[in-house]
Parts: sequence; structure tokens; C-alpha cells
Amino acid sequence: MSDNIPFEIQTEIIKRLPVKSLIQFRSVSKAWKSLIDSSNFILHYQGHMQHLLVSFAGLDDFDRQYASFVDDHTFPMHKDFLHVHSFINNLYYTSIINTTHGLICLYRPYLEDSENNIIYERDMAVIWNPIIRKAVVVVVPNMASHMYDTVIGFGVCRETTDPKIVKITCLEKYRRSIDRESLMSSIHWQVEVFTLSTGAWRRLCNNLPRKSIRFSCDSEVVDGVLYWLADDVEPGFSICNLIMSFDLTTEEFREVNLPDSLAHPDKKLLISKLRESLIVLDYDEDELDFYDVWMMEDGISNSFTKLFSVNGEMYPLASIHGFRKSGEPVFKVSEGDERGQLVVYEPYSEHFDKLGINVTRRAFTVSPYVETLLLLDKPDLTVYYENQIFKYRDDLFQELNLAPVDR
Repeated sequence: MSDNIPFEIQTEIIKRLPVKSLIQFRSVSKAWKSLIDSSNFILHYQGHMQHLLVSFAGLDDFDRQYASFVDDHTFPMHKDFLHVHSFINNLYYTSIINTTHGLICLYRPYLEDSENNIIYERDMAVIWNPIIRKAVVVVVPNMASHMYDTVIGFGVCRETTDPKIVKITCLEKYRRSIDRESLMSSIHWQVEVFTLSTGAWRRLCNNLPRKSIRFSCDSEVVDGVLYWLADDVEPGFSICNLIMSFDLTTEEFREVNLPDSLAHPDKKLLISKLRESLIVLDYDEDELDFYDVWMMEDGISNSFTKLFSVNGEMYPLASIHGFRKSGEPVFKVSEGDERGQLVVYEPYSEHFDKLGINVTRRAFTVSPYVETLLLLDKPDLTVYYENQIFKYRDDLFQELNLAPVDR
């Protein structure tokens, strides 16, 4: 840009550039670097291009790949396979918890094998910005009892743009040998929140969920609010489906009631998001070719509108795994031999378009994300462990006893 252009106008132009251009411009001018690296610019920069991230297993069980599609009128022509740090590639058994504000949260839980041998002693989360190729590692505090289970959520506070991880310790949902009713009288909820700006975990003591609520691992983050599918199993009352929310600004839980047609315990539900709205998917376990797609209106409890139904008679479908910003859902279609490929469904024409990605039966995800500069001011692979901060090195996890346990 010409030195004759006032810097205020240069700033307005820079705000509208994509992230890759901003990273290059940091090397051109000290003034531009100072502007782009400033905390105010990082927090308020918002990219205009949306991407669709597809994470899937390769030929090897542990070989995960990440493909990014530009989600515009050219979709699915523009596809890039993302560069992933070797540390992330070596985190076996990870899953994507949530994506928001251009950040992706990967989670690797405490893990035992089929013979009850411990493989990983510590839960671990990675907050990753694929556009600027930076990530931070957060070691999640463990609950020292097998009678409890952990549910994780991730989001960004809408007021401060501060990334947060929420850890909820609750009764393990499928442990049948426990006398749940007697144990509920002594259980205490444990909710902990990690805030990236402080690099520390803290425990919440007020406004905790009722003891009768059971959380699933199925969560989404919409407009600074985390949502989990849950059910209410209070003794003496009928079981019902509901949604639990957690506001990342006020740090308060709230129960979101579902319409009677969805609250029935026999209903099989999934949640997703479409742009900045929560989506509930109603499906029949025996007939996975048919889905009803519902949208929550303005975050109002019990206010859901049915958008459309999916008729998959043309293909044997697996579950919906995400949405384009246009509203089209992304499915896996079976091609036999436990393999399949991803397709996009156009609900009005009932037409399917293939994305050109073959997947196996192993876990895969489809997540929308936008370009952001969050994490630009953080050293790559900063490790947060027991309220201490470390710079990653190859032998650090052995030193901190975070590496896989030798068997």
C-alpha cells in the first residue's frame, strides 16, 4: 500500500483481508505487523470465508487426515488437505469436541484397553487454529474414581473472545451395576472451567445442574452457549429428553425443554448447528434413511421449528455429520465393506452430491469454521498443566508423565 494512504484507511483495508494475506503482510511492514499482532486486532478480526473441515481416518487406524472445503458457490471444488503438526497426528484416539470462532478443540480422554490396562493416564485437549497453524495443549484434571464420567465442552466467550473448556464430572451413564438412586444422595457435581487468558482451571460452585440430569457426549456451541443432549431420570418421574445449556459469559447452566414430540425417551436424537442456530435431529434407529431436522428459534426453550425431512431411499445412509452454511446436511453413504463416502443432500430437490472423500466406519466429523487470528499471540504448542505453562518439546510429556503408559 502507498505511504500516501492514511494509516486509518490502511487499517480498514487490512481488516477485510483473508488470514493468509495477513500473515504475509506481517513480514512487509513493521507498522502492519504491530497492528496485526495487537490484541485488539486479533480479538476483533473476523474472516468472511467459511470452511467445512472434514476429519477422517485413513488406511491406518491411527492415521487421521483433515480436509478443508471452501463453503461458497464453488463447493466442493476447492479442497485442501491441512498441514497438521506431528504432535496432533500422534494423539491417538482423539475426537473433535467443538469448532467455533475458527478454533477446533480436539480431545483425548483417559484410556484403558480391553484388558483394563491404562494407556493414557491423563485427559488432554488441544485448541487448534488450522489457518495460522498454531495450537495449544491443555491437560485436563482427572477425577480419581471409576464411578464418574467426564463430559467436555469447548467454546469462546462472546463478550471477551476468550476460549474456554468446560469439564463436567457426572455419573457414568451406562454403568448398570451402580445403585444409582442411593448414589445420587451422596454425589456432588464437579464443574471446572479452563480459561485460556489465565491459563488456569477453576471450579464452579453455584448454579450446578440437578443431580437427576444425565449428560451425553453430544454437544454443540452456538453464539457463545454450549449445548448438550441430556435426559432427566429423577426417581418417581418419567424419563424425558432435554438439552442442557451453559452460557460461556455468565457461566450459568439452563435447562432447555424440548417439544413433547422430541422429549419422549423413545426418541433418538442428535444435535448439530446450522450457522448460529441449534439443530436437533430426530431419527429412527431401525430406519437410518429418514431424518427430521428441527431448529431452535432464538434460543427459546420448547420453541423448535421443523425445517425438513431427509428421505434417503436412494442411498443407505449413516447419520448426519454437519451442515453447510446453505443448510444442506452432510451424510456418509454406505458402499459396503464398512466403507462409504460423504455426500451433501439438497432437501428441496432431494438430490445427493458426492464430496469425493472416502471414509471408513471409524469416527469422522464434519465441522464448519471461519478464519480467525485467535492464538496468533500464543507460542505454538504451549502446554498448560496444573496451572503451569510449558513450551512443548519432544521429551516434555515423558517428563510430566503424560506420555502413553508402557505395557
